[in-house]
Amino acid sequence: MKANLINVTVAGVLALSAGASVAADDAYNGSWYVVPGISLLNADSDLKSDRTAPAGSIRLGKELSEHWDVQVGGSYGRADSKDTYNGRPLSGKYKQTLLGVDAMYMFSRDKLRPFLLAGLGYARNDVDYTFNGAPVDGTKNSWMANVGAGLQYYFTDNIGLQADVRHVWSRAKGIASATGFNDSGTIGNNYLNLGVIFNFGAPKKVAAAEPVAESNLADVAPHEEEAVPPMTSEATEEPAYGPDKPAFAKISLQAEVLFDFDKSVLKDDGKKILDVEVVEKMKAHPEVELVLITGHTDRIGDDKYNQRLSERRASAVKKYIASQGIAEDRLHAVGKGEKEPVVACKGVRGKKLIECLQPNRRVVVEIEVQRVLEK
Repeated sequence: MKANLINVTVAGVLALSAGASVAADDAYNGSWYVVPGISLLNADSDLKSDRTAPAGSIRLGKELSEHWDVQVGGSYGRADSKDTYNGRPLSGKYKQTLLGVDAMYMFSRDKLRPFLLAGLGYARNDVDYTFNGAPVDGTKNSWMANVGAGLQYYFTDNIGLQADVRHVWSRAKGIASATGFNDSGTIGNNYLNLGVIFNFGAPKKVAAAEPVAESNLADVAPHEEEAVPPMTSEATEEPAYGPDKPAFAKISLQAEVLFDFDKSVLKDDGKKILDVEVVEKMKAHPEVELVLITGHTDRIGDDKYNQRLSERRASAVKKYIASQGIAEDRLHAVGKGEKEPVVACKGVRGKKLIECLQPNRRVVVEIEVQRVLEK
C-alpha cells in the first residue's frame, strides 16, 4: 500500500512540476519570499517514539505564475523514544532531517491563498536508540516524497503567514520488529507547519501617491475628451493608412473589464468582449496583417512591477486572440506600464486615487500593418 502511495506521489510531483514550468514561460515575474517556521512532527508508529515532537523549517519561495509557486528548503525534527518496547527498556532520540523542492498550486493571489503541494527531496533518518542496554544502529539516508495542503494569508503586501499539513515518506533503518529494532523500510511522518512569510517584491497596491508634478502634466495628460470611459470599449479617432481606410478603429478596453484588480488572467466577460471587438473583426479583414496590443497600468505602486503587469496583460490578450483562430504572427503585444497615462488625478489620494486613475488601466488594440487592397 505504501509503495502505491509513493508511486502516486512521484507521478503527481512530476505533473505539478511540468505544469509549473509551462506556466513560468508565461512572462510572469513574481516575488521571491522566505518562510521560517516551526512545526509539529507526528512520527510513524513503527519508530516507537513519542508521536508528537517539535521541529523547525525554513523555505525559500518563488511565484512562478498566477497559479504556481515553487519552494526549496528543509526541516529538522526530533522526538524522544518511548520508555519501553515489548516490556524492555528503551531510550534515545529519533531525528529526521529533510531537504526538498515543493511545487505548489495556488488557488488565489488574494490575501487568502489556499494551495496544494507535492515535493521530492532527501531525507536523513537517525534512530539513535538504546534498546535493552544495546545501541540501535539506525542511520539511513534516502529519497523523500511529500504531499500536503495549506494556505497563505497576507496581512500586508510583504508580511504574511503560511500554514500547511503534509505527509512525508522516506526510508529508515532501525524500525521496530518482533525481536528489536533491526528492520528497514518505508515510513510515513506527518507534519503541521506554521511560518511567517517575508515577501521581497510585492507591489504597494494602495499607495498615497504624490500628485504628478505640475510641470509634467502637459507632457503626460492629454485633453479631457481623450480620456477612456470605464467598463466599455471606445473607438478612437481613425489614423491615416494611406489610400485605404483602416479596417477597424483603435479599441481601448478598460482593465477592470478584462481582469481582476492587479491580475493578468482574463475574465469570461473580457473574453466575450475580445471575441466581438477583435477576433471577429480580424477574421473578417484578412488585409489586417499586424495588430498592436498594448497594456497600460496606473502609477500606483512600483514602476518595474507595473511594467511587468502591463506586459503580462498584453500577452494574455494576445494568447487568447491566437487561441480563437487568429495567426499569432498577426499579433504584436507590448507593455507600456505607467508611461502613457490619459488622466493625471492631481492631488487625489488613497482609494479615491484608484478610482480616479481607472482610465489609465487599459489594453489598447490597434492596427499596426494593413495591406493595401487592390482596386
